[in-house]
Amino acid sequence: MVLVTTRFPSIAQMVKTTDPVELHGLEPNEFFKFFETCIFGNSKPGHYEDDSIDVARAIANKLKGSPLAANTVGRLLKKNYSWEYWLGVLEKNEWKNAKDYDDIMPSLKISYDYLPFLLKKCFSYFSLFPEDYKFYNLEITSFWIAIGILDSSCQDNNNYLEELVDNGFLIKGVDNSNVQYYVMHDLLHELSRNVSSQECFNISSVSFSADNIPRSIRHLSITIKDIYNKFFDEELGKLKGMIDLKNLRTLMIFGFHNARIANILKDTFEELKGLRVLFIAINSPRSLPNSFSKLIHLQHLKISSLYSSPEMTLPSTLSRFYHLKFLDLEDWNGSTKLPRDISRLVNLCHFHSSKEIHSNIPEVGKMKSLHELKEFHVKKEGVGFELRELGELAELGGELRICNIENVSSKGEATAARLKNKKNLKGLKLVGSTVHHTLDDDILDGLQPHPNLRVLGIINPGFSPCPEWLCGNITMKKLQGLHLEGLSWGILPPFEQLSHLTSLTLKNIAGMCVFGPGSSGVTERSFMHLKTLEFMDMPGLVKWVGEPNSHMFSMLESIKLVNCPLLNLFPFLECSDRFTKLCSLYVDTCPELSQFPPMPHTSTLTWILIRNAGSIVRYIAKELNVEGYNGALAFRNMDKVEVVNIVGVSHISLSDLQELNSLRSIHFKNCDDMFSAELDDNIVLHSVQNLWIHELFITGELFSKVLKCFPALSHLTITKCKRLELLPVEDGGLSDLRLLQAFTGDYCKKLFSRWPMGEVGGEAHAIKPFPSSLRELDISYEPSMQSMGLLSNLTSLTSLSLRGCDRLTMDGFNPLITVNLKKFTLDTWYQLQGRFSIVGDLLSEIARSKLMHAGSFELEELIVDSISAVLTAPICSHLAATLHKLVFIQVQWETTFTDEQKQALQLLTSLKHLEFRFCPNLQCLPQWLRGLSSLKSLVIFRCKKILCLPPKENLPISLEELVVEACSPELIEQAINLKGTSPWFSVYVYVPREL
Repeated sequence: MVLVTTRFPSIAQMVKTTDPVELHGLEPNEFFKFFETCIFGNSKPGHYEDDSIDVARAIANKLKGSPLAANTVGRLLKKNYSWEYWLGVLEKNEWKNAKDYDDIMPSLKISYDYLPFLLKKCFSYFSLFPEDYKFYNLEITSFWIAIGILDSSCQDNNNYLEELVDNGFLIKGVDNSNVQYYVMHDLLHELSRNVSSQECFNISSVSFSADNIPRSIRHLSITIKDIYNKFFDEELGKLKGMIDLKNLRTLMIFGFHNARIANILKDTFEELKGLRVLFIAINSPRSLPNSFSKLIHLQHLKISSLYSSPEMTLPSTLSRFYHLKFLDLEDWNGSTKLPRDISRLVNLCHFHSSKEIHSNIPEVGKMKSLHELKEFHVKKEGVGFELRELGELAELGGELRICNIENVSSKGEATAARLKNKKNLKGLKLVGSTVHHTLDDDILDGLQPHPNLRVLGIINPGFSPCPEWLCGNITMKKLQGLHLEGLSWGILPPFEQLSHLTSLTLKNIAGMCVFGPGSSGVTERSFMHLKTLEFMDMPGLVKWVGEPNSHMFSMLESIKLVNCPLLNLFPFLECSDRFTKLCSLYVDTCPELSQFPPMPHTSTLTWILIRNAGSIVRYIAKELNVEGYNGALAFRNMDKVEVVNIVGVSHISLSDLQELNSLRSIHFKNCDDMFSAELDDNIVLHSVQNLWIHELFITGELFSKVLKCFPALSHLTITKCKRLELLPVEDGGLSDLRLLQAFTGDYCKKLFSRWPMGEVGGEAHAIKPFPSSLRELDISYEPSMQSMGLLSNLTSLTSLSLRGCDRLTMDGFNPLITVNLKKFTLDTWYQLQGRFSIVGDLLSEIARSKLMHAGSFELEELIVDSISAVLTAPICSHLAATLHKLVFIQVQWETTFTDEQKQALQLLTSLKHLEFRFCPNLQCLPQWLRGLSSLKSLVIFRCKKILCLPPKENLPISLEELVVEACSPELIEQAINLKGTSPWFSVYVYVPREL
């Protein structure tokens, strides 16, 4: 079942909704409670009940039970609790503009009207962006500055996005990189379009009309959709005559477009000269507007590219945009080479791009306004990559990585970088290209950073000594993160001076044997606030020791130990109770570490990986994986675990798993000792819904006992259990699992060897292997599956797959099991043994039962090993309305298509995917496929005797994808020749190595 929510009835019809439920607003009493919470939070002022509650109820009645309106208007009332202020909101004339009972736009408009003038302007320009766009503070603020509604001085001092959140117009989120963004509800997005309609316009519909665009528009955006038509092209072409292009200040094109659209846009916008903002996605430099080089007033430019192509270069005219303040190449996938004179962009403040592009900026020192430079490479040869270039960047902030420091020849050259003066710099990494090189003793001294630095990394500095500013009197007292790697120093920094240090990484430190008090710069006052500690590639480290009864390491939240072959002791092993805040423990390839306490030692520790040769335990929040690990596990501390995978383990029992109250899914592999004939009848795991057993030598009798432990199973998978025989008795099969919805059995050999294989007639009350509740059945390579009669009670099946069951017969077949089928796979491999497929007999039996004519057997996906069985006019006529996917697999005997089969194929007008797979004797494809008007994908895989494709003109115009893999050289060559013949048509060709 798929749940779809929409405000538009047409969308509900499009997805063929059944039993739609119309959602109205919240019930009045519940809504008012929610509205009060939006205004006051948890504490109401004392005078509220006497003075203002009636006004609040009156306003609430106008909000139509909408949580969005309650949140937005509630934030408005929160600004001022006075009765007069609230009454003014209630008496606004805007309430009268509601178009119908459910229209909450007036309430949103009233909240907008109360915004300060500057916030109104900021909000109105959201209309240019697509719905659900993620707004990042720097990007949108730079946009506002570029179009002139904010002064550049506002950029660092005010966060207008936060103010809009406080007023209920935006919602905050965090992306996968843990960076905060903001999003807007679609009704508020609609409001922004309404209030800016005379100045801003977004083309987001294929059916837009250029006549509806006011000539006063100065900011235009186009959201490219996946579907185009001639009407869309014509309307785009009219824009040139509808808009005063010379006064256009913003042009933003979201989404990638084909060559035809690109040519229209190039011609339409050739007169642009006054743009301040340009967003564009291109496939080649030719996609840029003809006037691109003349856009000398640009302040905000974003260029994206669809394909990763080193041949596609940035336009050489990029360096002409003298006024540019924000350049965004974050989504640029072409060449990282920049125009040689890119440093002419002297007003550029923010340059969003990859570190590779940043490292290719020659003479970057001329770009004195630059706020961020991710990476700088010191080069001996080539002008413009000396450290003195960094010395000119006084505004530099963020994190800077300086590579190839072995190319710095003197302390004077190092000092010229003026790192000591860069007060805005938060992170610095000094990186040598190799471990084995020599720096002058004082070069690192010359690279001293500003005291404000928060994160420092020194990597592969060669044989140079530790600088005085780090190993003597540390100047960076507020340092929070330190990464030291590839060092040959005899000493380490005096860590007790780094009282704010929260993260420490030590990697490949030569000569370090012991880490702890009295060694390695550590005293008992060190690491009082340390949260993250990592040791990696430490070949000589033997012990990490702590100080008993001290607070050293007590704040640790994350420990990572990787490739420390001699390490045999660390504080956690001695006294795990002290590590109450530990959330993450990562131990990999540290073979001398053993005897861990029962893991996890507290419920706070929710991320564990302990891995050595042949042994692993991985615990990540809701999932536990144990393979060959014999250490103790504290299941009582893993109450949120939902998925357990146990491989090759003997010391865990089913009674242990009973402690996991949230457990939903279990996978057992090679752990026969977990199950014994004396299995306790009191062991019941009520919450488990999915069970997978793999490579277990378990008997049918014992398996029946095991199943009684899982009464709520809905999905069961059995693979490679070659000894298992399901018992043909009341409690021997799976029939007692009344909630079972899906069963998969693969490579088990004997699953049904004890079951009688008979006719369906006369056996209506016979015991069957599966409960009648089953909806999905997948059995593969099971020689004991010899009769369709075993499935005769499964009339609720929606998906049936029988593959490689080479002894399967039609005996006992009940056509009613196909009544509800949507997906059907029958690939028995009979033909490999010189026997014919039973697909034809099966379909014929269904046809004789008249289920097809009764509106049943409405397949959507069919995978079979016979062409002749399917491509008949009666079968295809019935399947025409519903069949979306057809795959012919392992077709061994058939070599060509008859005229009748070709004609029958044309009847499948709903078909979207057609595939020929492992058909070694098939010599040709149907040459006329144009009648398949819905076909989007054609796949040919390992059909080596097929020599030619249908002519391009015989392919349906709907076709979007052609895939040819491991086929004849002739077929592969033809497919390659079709590449690039249409912007709507993609061709993928794969040639395996053996060819």
